[in-house]
Amino acid sequence: MDARLNYFTSPTAGKALKHFMSAGKSLKESPLPAVTQELVALRVSQINGCAVCLDMHTKEAAAAGETSGRLNLVAAWREATVFTEAERAALELAEEGTRVADAARGVSDEVWAYAAEHYDEEQLTALVVLVSFMNAVNRLNIITQQPAGDYEAGQFH
Repeated sequence: MDARLNYFTSPTAGKALKHFMSAGKSLKESPLPAVTQELVALRVSQINGCAVCLDMHTKEAAAAGETSGRLNLVAAWREATVFTEAERAALELAEEGTRVADAARGVSDEVWAYAAEHYDEEQLTALVVLVSFMNAVNRLNIITQQPAGDYEAGQFH
């Protein structure tokens, strides 16, 4: 599959995506645990069907030491016993924050309270921005049919 647009050669994309990359770097430096960030990025990308982001975040998580067993179970996290309560709270918030049209209510008070039990305000801020960021990046890739499979861990960092 060939991409509809080449973001690396477009001056407009270059200007706009510079800011996206900067936002992504800020999130990496946030107090939200790196493992949680990768799990959330994976779950959002699974829901949206973004192959590029699935490729990237699976490889980044593995390079950071995440196990294949946990990575393989992200899509079925509710039934899996390998995730902490904090990770479950983050994954649930990520799902409701991604499926806003499906839920027709956004993130429920119960899900927000559950996340707030496990993360402080700065971590919650990073989590909310990460979910929003991943949804935006997923759409950039899906709309333009960016091909997946060639990503190497650390390529964009």
